[in-house]
Amino acid sequence: MRLGYKLAAEAFGPKELIRQAVRAEECGFDFVEISDHYHPWLDVQGHSPFAWSVLGAIAARTQRLGLATGVTCPTVRYHPAIIAQAAATLAIISDDRFTLGVGSGERLNEHVVGQGFPGVRDRHALLAEALEIINLLWQGGYQSYRGEYLSLEDARVFDLPEKLPAIAVAAGGPKAAELAATHGSGLFATEPRADLVETFAAAGGSGPKYVEIAVAWAPDEEDAVRAAHETTRWSVLGWKVMSELPNPVNFEAASAVVRPGDVRGKMVTGPDPQPYREAIETHRKAGFDHIVLMNCGPDPDGFLDFCAKELR
Repeated sequence: MRLGYKLAAEAFGPKELIRQAVRAEECGFDFVEISDHYHPWLDVQGHSPFAWSVLGAIAARTQRLGLATGVTCPTVRYHPAIIAQAAATLAIISDDRFTLGVGSGERLNEHVVGQGFPGVRDRHALLAEALEIINLLWQGGYQSYRGEYLSLEDARVFDLPEKLPAIAVAAGGPKAAELAATHGSGLFATEPRADLVETFAAAGGSGPKYVEIAVAWAPDEEDAVRAAHETTRWSVLGWKVMSELPNPVNFEAASAVVRPGDVRGKMVTGPDPQPYREAIETHRKAGFDHIVLMNCGPDPDGFLDFCAKELR
Protein backbone atom coordinates (compact mmCIF):
# COMPACT_ATOMS: atom_id res chain seq x y z
CA MET A 1 0.00 0.00 0.00
CA ARG A 2 1.22 3.50 -0.85
CA LEU A 3 0.05 6.60 1.02
CA GLY A 4 -0.51 9.88 -0.79
CA TYR A 5 -1.19 13.53 0.07
CA LYS A 6 -3.78 15.53 -1.87
CA LEU A 7 -2.63 18.94 -3.06
CA ALA A 8 -5.81 21.01 -2.96
CA ALA A 9 -5.20 23.37 -5.86
CA GLU A 10 -8.51 25.16 -5.16
CA ALA A 11 -7.34 26.17 -1.68
CA PHE A 12 -3.69 27.18 -2.11
CA GLY A 13 -1.56 29.17 -4.53
CA PRO A 14 1.08 27.54 -6.74
CA LYS A 15 4.15 28.27 -4.59
CA GLU A 16 2.40 26.99 -1.47
CA LEU A 17 1.40 23.78 -3.26
CA ILE A 18 5.01 23.21 -4.29
CA ARG A 19 6.15 23.82 -0.70
CA GLN A 20 3.57 21.36 0.64
CA ALA A 21 4.70 18.71 -1.84
CA VAL A 22 8.33 19.06 -0.74
CA ARG A 23 7.22 18.74 2.89
CA ALA A 24 5.07 15.71 2.05
CA GLU A 25 8.17 13.97 0.68
CA GLU A 26 10.11 14.91 3.83
CA CYS A 27 7.26 13.52 5.98
CA GLY A 28 7.37 10.14 4.26
CA PHE A 29 4.45 10.29 1.83
CA ASP A 30 4.87 8.08 -1.21
CA PHE A 31 3.16 10.41 -3.67
CA VAL A 32 1.11 13.56 -4.11
CA GLU A 33 -2.00 14.00 -6.21
CA ILE A 34 -3.23 17.37 -7.46
CA SER A 35 -6.67 18.46 -8.60
CA ASP A 36 -6.75 19.92 -12.13
CA HIS A 37 -9.31 22.74 -11.96
CA TYR A 38 -9.98 26.03 -13.70
CA HIS A 39 -12.23 27.31 -10.86
CA PRO A 40 -12.31 26.59 -7.14
CA TRP A 41 -15.48 25.02 -5.72
CA LEU A 42 -16.15 28.06 -3.52
CA ASP A 43 -14.87 31.64 -3.73
CA VAL A 44 -13.63 31.38 -0.15
CA GLN A 45 -11.04 28.84 -1.33
CA GLY A 46 -9.62 31.56 -3.52
CA HIS A 47 -7.21 29.68 -5.81
CA SER A 48 -6.91 27.51 -8.89
CA PRO A 49 -3.42 27.54 -10.45
CA PHE A 50 -2.48 25.54 -13.53
CA ALA A 51 -1.83 22.05 -12.21
CA TRP A 52 0.67 21.05 -14.89
CA SER A 53 3.02 23.95 -14.14
CA VAL A 54 2.86 23.11 -10.43
CA LEU A 55 3.64 19.43 -11.13
CA GLY A 56 6.65 20.35 -13.25
CA ALA A 57 8.07 22.46 -10.44
CA ILE A 58 7.42 19.69 -7.90
CA ALA A 59 9.21 17.19 -10.12
CA ALA A 60 12.27 19.47 -10.12
CA ARG A 61 12.17 19.98 -6.33
CA THR A 62 11.69 16.35 -5.22
CA GLN A 63 13.61 13.10 -5.62
CA ARG A 64 11.40 10.07 -5.01
CA LEU A 65 7.86 11.48 -4.62
CA GLY A 66 5.27 10.07 -7.00
CA LEU A 67 3.07 12.57 -8.85
CA ALA A 68 -0.49 12.23 -10.13
CA THR A 69 -3.33 14.31 -11.47
CA GLY A 70 -6.51 13.72 -9.52
CA VAL A 71 -8.08 14.06 -12.02
CA THR A 72 -7.69 15.68 -15.46
CA CYS A 73 -10.56 15.85 -17.93
CA PRO A 74 -8.98 15.32 -21.39
CA THR A 75 -12.05 16.10 -23.50
CA VAL A 76 -13.42 19.67 -23.40
CA ARG A 77 -11.05 22.21 -21.83
CA TYR A 78 -8.12 20.15 -23.11
CA HIS A 79 -7.82 18.12 -26.29
CA PRO A 80 -6.41 14.66 -25.52
CA ALA A 81 -3.45 15.30 -27.84
CA ILE A 82 -2.34 18.07 -25.47
CA ILE A 83 -2.69 15.80 -22.44
CA ALA A 84 -0.76 13.03 -24.20
CA GLN A 85 2.09 15.47 -24.77
CA ALA A 86 1.92 17.01 -21.28
CA ALA A 87 1.88 13.65 -19.50
CA ALA A 88 4.75 12.29 -21.59
CA THR A 89 6.86 15.37 -20.82
CA LEU A 90 6.10 15.18 -17.11
CA ALA A 91 6.99 11.48 -17.03
CA ILE A 92 10.39 12.31 -18.51
CA ILE A 93 11.28 15.22 -16.23
CA SER A 94 10.07 13.34 -13.13
CA ASP A 95 12.07 10.20 -14.04
CA ASP A 96 8.94 8.08 -14.45
CA ARG A 97 7.23 9.18 -11.24
CA PHE A 98 3.99 10.38 -12.88
CA THR A 99 0.52 8.80 -13.08
CA LEU A 100 -2.10 10.37 -15.34
CA GLY A 101 -5.42 10.41 -13.51
CA VAL A 102 -8.33 11.16 -15.85
CA GLY A 103 -12.09 11.56 -15.55
CA SER A 104 -15.14 12.81 -17.40
CA GLY A 105 -14.99 16.25 -15.76
CA GLU A 106 -17.28 18.80 -14.15
CA ARG A 107 -19.14 21.70 -15.72
CA LEU A 108 -17.38 23.95 -13.17
CA ASN A 109 -14.12 23.67 -15.11
CA GLU A 110 -15.04 22.58 -18.62
CA HIS A 111 -17.68 25.14 -19.62
CA VAL A 112 -15.13 27.96 -19.57
CA VAL A 113 -14.02 27.36 -23.19
CA GLY A 114 -17.55 27.97 -24.48
CA GLN A 115 -18.13 24.48 -25.92
CA GLY A 116 -20.88 23.51 -23.47
CA PHE A 117 -20.81 20.45 -21.24
CA PRO A 118 -22.33 17.17 -22.47
CA GLY A 119 -24.63 14.77 -20.65
CA VAL A 120 -23.38 11.70 -18.82
CA ARG A 121 -23.63 9.29 -21.75
CA ASP A 122 -21.74 11.59 -24.09
CA ARG A 123 -19.14 12.38 -21.40
CA HIS A 124 -18.29 8.69 -21.05
CA ALA A 125 -18.10 8.24 -24.83
CA LEU A 126 -15.88 11.33 -25.09
CA LEU A 127 -13.56 9.98 -22.41
CA ALA A 128 -13.25 6.63 -24.19
CA GLU A 129 -12.28 8.38 -27.44
CA ALA A 130 -9.83 10.65 -25.59
CA LEU A 131 -8.11 7.61 -24.08
CA GLU A 132 -7.91 5.97 -27.49
CA ILE A 133 -6.17 9.09 -28.83
CA ILE A 134 -3.73 9.28 -25.90
CA ASN A 135 -2.82 5.60 -26.22
CA LEU A 136 -2.47 5.96 -29.98
CA LEU A 137 -0.07 8.89 -29.68
CA TRP A 138 1.95 7.05 -27.06
CA GLN A 139 2.65 4.32 -29.62
CA GLY A 140 4.92 6.81 -31.38
CA GLY A 141 4.97 8.09 -34.93
CA TYR A 142 2.42 10.24 -36.73
CA GLN A 143 -1.15 9.33 -35.92
CA SER A 144 -4.64 10.29 -37.07
CA TYR A 145 -8.02 9.46 -35.56
CA ARG A 146 -11.62 10.08 -36.50
CA GLY A 147 -14.23 9.39 -33.83
CA GLU A 148 -17.81 10.38 -33.27
CA TYR A 149 -16.74 13.21 -30.96
CA LEU A 150 -13.00 13.78 -31.32
CA SER A 151 -10.47 13.92 -34.13
CA LEU A 152 -6.71 13.87 -34.47
CA GLU A 153 -4.88 14.91 -37.63
CA ASP A 154 -1.34 13.80 -38.45
CA ALA A 155 0.04 14.35 -34.94
CA ARG A 156 3.11 12.99 -33.18
CA VAL A 157 4.41 13.28 -29.62
CA PHE A 158 8.15 13.54 -30.21
CA ASP A 159 9.33 13.19 -26.61
CA LEU A 160 8.06 9.91 -25.16
CA PRO A 161 9.38 8.38 -21.93
CA GLU A 162 10.92 4.92 -21.98
CA LYS A 163 8.21 3.85 -19.53
CA LEU A 164 4.74 5.21 -20.29
CA PRO A 165 2.74 6.62 -17.35
CA ALA A 166 -0.09 4.60 -15.88
CA ILE A 167 -3.52 6.02 -16.73
CA ALA A 168 -5.87 5.82 -13.72
CA VAL A 169 -9.48 6.36 -14.80
CA ALA A 170 -11.98 7.83 -12.33
CA ALA A 171 -14.96 5.53 -11.76
CA GLY A 172 -18.18 5.98 -9.84
CA GLY A 173 -19.95 3.01 -11.41
CA PRO A 174 -19.34 -0.25 -13.28
CA LYS A 175 -19.15 1.21 -16.80
CA ALA A 176 -16.38 3.59 -15.84
CA ALA A 177 -14.58 0.82 -13.92
CA GLU A 178 -14.65 -1.32 -17.07
CA LEU A 179 -13.34 1.62 -19.09
CA ALA A 180 -10.48 1.95 -16.61
CA ALA A 181 -9.48 -1.63 -17.45
CA THR A 182 -10.01 -1.54 -21.22
CA HIS A 183 -8.75 1.96 -22.03
CA GLY A 184 -6.59 2.78 -19.01
CA SER A 185 -4.14 1.01 -16.76
CA GLY A 186 -5.40 1.99 -13.33
CA LEU A 187 -8.49 2.89 -11.30
CA PHE A 188 -9.38 6.07 -9.42
CA ALA A 189 -12.24 6.31 -6.89
CA THR A 190 -13.49 8.48 -4.04
CA GLU A 191 -15.29 5.76 -2.04
CA PRO A 192 -14.13 2.42 -0.54
CA ARG A 193 -16.19 0.43 -3.04
CA ALA A 194 -14.92 -3.10 -3.47
CA ASP A 195 -17.37 -3.59 -6.37
CA LEU A 196 -15.43 -1.04 -8.46
CA VAL A 197 -12.16 -2.87 -7.79
CA GLU A 198 -13.80 -6.20 -8.63
CA THR A 199 -15.28 -4.86 -11.88
CA PHE A 200 -11.93 -3.36 -12.84
CA ALA A 201 -10.17 -6.67 -12.22
CA ALA A 202 -12.85 -8.73 -13.99
CA ALA A 203 -12.44 -6.55 -17.11
CA GLY A 204 -8.70 -7.23 -17.13
CA GLY A 205 -7.44 -4.30 -15.04
CA SER A 206 -4.30 -4.97 -13.03
CA GLY A 207 -2.71 -1.56 -12.46
CA PRO A 208 -2.70 0.84 -9.50
CA LYS A 209 -5.96 1.51 -7.69
CA TYR A 210 -6.23 5.03 -6.24
CA VAL A 211 -8.81 6.20 -3.72
CA GLU A 212 -9.27 9.48 -1.85
CA ILE A 213 -10.19 9.83 1.83
CA ALA A 214 -11.48 13.22 2.98
CA VAL A 215 -10.21 14.18 6.45
CA ALA A 216 -9.96 17.36 8.51
CA TRP A 217 -7.13 17.53 11.03
CA ALA A 218 -6.70 20.10 13.80
CA PRO A 219 -5.62 19.85 17.46
CA ASP A 220 -9.23 20.68 18.36
CA GLU A 221 -11.96 18.73 16.57
CA GLU A 222 -14.37 21.65 16.49
CA ASP A 223 -11.76 23.75 14.68
CA ALA A 224 -11.32 20.92 12.18
CA VAL A 225 -15.06 20.68 11.52
CA ARG A 226 -15.41 24.46 11.27
CA ALA A 227 -12.64 24.69 8.66
CA ALA A 228 -13.99 21.76 6.66
CA HIS A 229 -17.45 23.29 6.63
CA GLU A 230 -16.12 26.65 5.46
CA THR A 231 -14.11 25.33 2.52
CA THR A 232 -15.39 21.84 1.69
CA ARG A 233 -19.13 21.74 2.38
CA TRP A 234 -19.70 21.40 -1.38
CA SER A 235 -18.50 17.77 -1.12
CA VAL A 236 -21.65 16.82 0.82
CA LEU A 237 -23.81 17.61 -2.23
CA GLY A 238 -22.90 14.41 -4.10
CA TRP A 239 -21.53 13.83 -7.57
CA LYS A 240 -24.75 14.46 -9.52
CA VAL A 241 -24.75 18.02 -8.19
CA MET A 242 -20.96 18.50 -8.20
CA SER A 243 -20.63 17.61 -11.87
CA GLU A 244 -23.32 19.99 -13.11
CA LEU A 245 -23.00 23.40 -11.42
CA PRO A 246 -21.08 25.99 -13.47
CA ASN A 247 -19.43 28.40 -11.02
CA PRO A 248 -18.39 28.86 -7.37
CA VAL A 249 -21.41 31.13 -6.74
CA ASN A 250 -23.69 28.21 -7.65
CA PHE A 251 -21.90 25.91 -5.22
CA GLU A 252 -22.20 28.64 -2.58
CA ALA A 253 -25.97 28.72 -3.05
CA ALA A 254 -26.39 24.94 -3.28
CA SER A 255 -24.37 24.32 -0.12
CA ALA A 256 -25.99 27.07 1.97
CA VAL A 257 -28.16 24.50 3.77
CA VAL A 258 -25.19 22.25 4.67
CA ARG A 259 -24.42 22.40 8.39
CA PRO A 260 -21.16 21.58 10.22
CA GLY A 261 -22.72 18.36 11.49
CA ASP A 262 -23.33 17.24 7.91
CA VAL A 263 -19.64 17.66 7.14
CA ARG A 264 -18.60 15.88 10.34
CA GLY A 265 -20.55 12.82 9.25
CA LYS A 266 -18.78 12.65 5.88
CA MET A 267 -15.12 12.68 6.90
CA VAL A 268 -12.64 11.86 9.64
CA THR A 269 -12.11 14.93 11.84
CA GLY A 270 -9.92 15.94 14.77
CA PRO A 271 -6.58 14.88 16.28
CA ASP A 272 -7.20 11.22 17.25
CA PRO A 273 -5.10 8.99 14.94
CA GLN A 274 -7.25 5.89 15.38
CA PRO A 275 -10.15 6.96 13.10
CA TYR A 276 -7.61 7.82 10.41
CA ARG A 277 -6.03 4.38 10.69
CA GLU A 278 -9.43 2.73 10.56
CA ALA A 279 -10.43 4.69 7.46
CA ILE A 280 -7.19 3.77 5.70
CA GLU A 281 -7.70 0.11 6.60
CA THR A 282 -11.30 0.17 5.32
CA HIS A 283 -10.13 1.45 1.95
CA ARG A 284 -7.23 -1.00 1.84
CA LYS A 285 -9.57 -3.91 2.52
CA ALA A 286 -11.79 -2.74 -0.34
CA GLY A 287 -8.85 -3.45 -2.65
CA PHE A 288 -7.19 -0.06 -3.11
CA ASP A 289 -3.39 0.15 -3.00
CA HIS A 290 -2.84 3.93 -3.45
CA ILE A 291 -4.66 5.76 -0.66
CA VAL A 292 -4.79 9.57 -0.78
CA LEU A 293 -5.51 11.72 2.27
CA MET A 294 -7.29 14.98 1.39
CA ASN A 295 -6.98 17.29 4.38
CA CYS A 296 -9.75 19.88 4.73
CA GLY A 297 -8.47 21.14 8.06
CA PRO A 298 -6.96 24.58 8.73
CA ASP A 299 -3.27 23.65 9.20
CA PRO A 300 -1.49 21.72 6.41
CA ASP A 301 1.86 21.65 8.23
CA GLY A 302 0.28 20.37 11.42
CA PHE A 303 -1.45 17.67 9.42
CA LEU A 304 1.79 16.65 7.69
CA ASP A 305 3.57 16.43 11.04
CA PHE A 306 0.67 14.38 12.43
CA CYS A 307 0.93 11.95 9.50
CA ALA A 308 4.68 11.57 9.90
CA LYS A 309 4.44 10.91 13.65
CA GLU A 310 1.13 9.10 14.05
CA LEU A 311 0.32 7.37 10.74
CA ARG A 312 3.50 6.54 8.83
